[in-house]
Amino acid sequence: MPAGEEPLTHVAELPERAARVVPWPEWTPDPVRAAFTACGVREPWSHQVEAAEHAHAGRSVVIATGTASGKSLAYQLPVLTALTGDTRATALYLSPTKALGADQLRSVSALDLPGVRAASFDGDTPTAERDWVRAHARWVFTNPDMLHRGILPAHGRWSMFFRRLRYVVVDECHSYRGVFGSHVALLLRRLRRVCRRYGADPVFVLASATVSNPAASATRLSGVDCAAVADDGSPRGARTVALWEPPLLDDVAGENGAPVRRSAGAESARILADLVIEGARTLAFVRSRLGAELTSLGAKRILAEVDADLPDRVAAYRAGFLPEERRALEAALADGRLLGVASTNALELGVDIAGLDAVVVAGYPGTLASFWQQAGRAGRAGDGSLVVFVARDDPLDTYLVHHPAAVLDKPVEATVTDPGNPYVLAPQLACAAAELPLTADCLPDFGGEQARAVLDDLVAEGTLRKRPTGWYWTQRERPHGLVDIRGSGGDQIAVVEADSGRMLGTVNPGNACATVHPGAIYLHQGSSYVVDELDLESGLAMVHPETPEWTTTPRELVDITILDTVSETVHPALGGGEVRVCLGEVAVTSQVVAYLRKLPSGEVLDQIPLDLPENTLHTRAVWYTLTEDLVTGKGLDRAGLKRSEVPGALHAAEHAAIGLLPLFATCDRWDIGGVSTALHPDTEQPTVFVHDGHPGGAGFADRGHAALIPWLTATRKAIAACECPEGCPSCVQSPKCGNGNDPLNKKGAIAVLTTVLNTIRD
Repeated sequence: MPAGEEPLTHVAELPERAARVVPWPEWTPDPVRAAFTACGVREPWSHQVEAAEHAHAGRSVVIATGTASGKSLAYQLPVLTALTGDTRATALYLSPTKALGADQLRSVSALDLPGVRAASFDGDTPTAERDWVRAHARWVFTNPDMLHRGILPAHGRWSMFFRRLRYVVVDECHSYRGVFGSHVALLLRRLRRVCRRYGADPVFVLASATVSNPAASATRLSGVDCAAVADDGSPRGARTVALWEPPLLDDVAGENGAPVRRSAGAESARILADLVIEGARTLAFVRSRLGAELTSLGAKRILAEVDADLPDRVAAYRAGFLPEERRALEAALADGRLLGVASTNALELGVDIAGLDAVVVAGYPGTLASFWQQAGRAGRAGDGSLVVFVARDDPLDTYLVHHPAAVLDKPVEATVTDPGNPYVLAPQLACAAAELPLTADCLPDFGGEQARAVLDDLVAEGTLRKRPTGWYWTQRERPHGLVDIRGSGGDQIAVVEADSGRMLGTVNPGNACATVHPGAIYLHQGSSYVVDELDLESGLAMVHPETPEWTTTPRELVDITILDTVSETVHPALGGGEVRVCLGEVAVTSQVVAYLRKLPSGEVLDQIPLDLPENTLHTRAVWYTLTEDLVTGKGLDRAGLKRSEVPGALHAAEHAAIGLLPLFATCDRWDIGGVSTALHPDTEQPTVFVHDGHPGGAGFADRGHAALIPWLTATRKAIAACECPEGCPSCVQSPKCGNGNDPLNKKGAIAVLTTVLNTIRD
């Protein structure tokens, strides 16, 4: 690294915490207590019993404590007490991932309590076993997708199960945010409606990472009032948290000549390899599937130079693997055959992998809740641990490693959901009507008058029929298969090897044009493939094995139209002119038009055009406009830019604002987008938009609008603090820019943001 450059920007030593144990509740049956004791739990921790007492007393509850704090026992204790005390009682467990559900099922099965009959019912459950689960299982482990597509549409076949349902467990509920969280919130309301149809009113027990205001978040998600348990009584070993900024690369220039840092993935691969050499069991969280593969490969190459046996002890883990591949990797990591794993956030949520010594977080995961969830995977059972946060070359990551308090001292975020989003509410109401006719009594759970307005639209378009007794589904086919609750835009795109016909994995359809376009590089378990053809209609991407020396980056054109301004605030400037801050509905039209081929050094080889369809997204945005005299005029309250500098200044301000919004909303940079223009046709002024990346919006633009001043203040500070002369990925360049980060004007962005902040503060 360059002389004098130190990648370690901050080290924090977090103290250990002693356990607070309490006696088992008096109502705990002897067999249940004995089963937990046999598994090593002699006395429960205080928060476990506090949550269990709420649930046992019939009060819905959310337990929001740290990773490895034993949240599982908090819901297992009341559920198993009910199942052993009443041989007819049933329970339902929901998790956001199949891996977590399978892990929790193993945990319950290991207790070996007679008569519990816990079983999985998800996409991996063989068809022959599903009838047995419906007829005989008393604790069903599933996920929201199967509840939506496979259980609620066939609730008549589950009538005995629903009639006896005592508990619904919603695990890792902090992960239900944005569009997915809004769908799950309405899905849980559909579940409660079906339960009432069969005479049941189950208690909800939610488990969450530490989040802001857990009671309100859980109540909004579940639709029932929830008490909160957040005082963590579990032990925690001392934890060392290191903030790490990769060094600049010598003699390497990126787009438009900007300085380039060593990538977070490459730096994490080196750190992962060093830790494996020391025998430390390590999990490296990487932001993308491709990144996880590359980090694993990089670590393997380094380890091969040290010991020929070590590369086999490192692997990649990500979504898109086939079920049997995932299970084998989880088992190898759990029993120590693997020392190092590079993973996407697929291993963030609760899979019980004990005894890890270190976690490497390669790039900020989007929220503090996710960061601490990932960090908490190491140091189980009170052991000490190491957490290394490796910054990407990105405005937010750079800001965080130079402002440690924003990571270490700031409270975690509240989850953001919007069950009233009409793009979510309409399909959910259609599914509810197909399950059981909707009546006026049902509407308060779904938003009251807002739901009635959506129902009127569904009736007008012929989707539902209004009768005196309620709203009825009119079609022969049920709507459930057409409703994508994860907001990915439809069925997954299958990636298939052309010669053999072997399916390698799947890709989110919303990202298909950007990730598996013709010519794109696709990695699977360390092997490299090049995409030959993308057929969106049939849902297939055909690939062939090849290992080129370059990587690929898509280029995209984006346009935006204002459909409806929901909120508008005018801020007059002292010397004339004004800034308008708005929130509203927009239509975003995008098209992937080309891709770049880049060498590992960051050098661009060429740009290759693509012919792919346009995509239009109706969503919500926050935007601000400035009158032209504020941008180009002279004076203390003016930006003083030349006309030729305005597009680059607004573009740079937009990029940096997108990068910093995750500090103020529970979102990820890839959940949001933006557009800037020196003269927008709808506003007729210089305008900067930041919009949600999901149909109907996901609440992120609304959160940015509510926190506009601190958000733009942090944005300006991040740009001004960066030492680069003209703009770089650490401040104003964006990895997802459709224009190749051109034009950008760093100094102009500071001037524009200064003018906006001075005006709206007055």
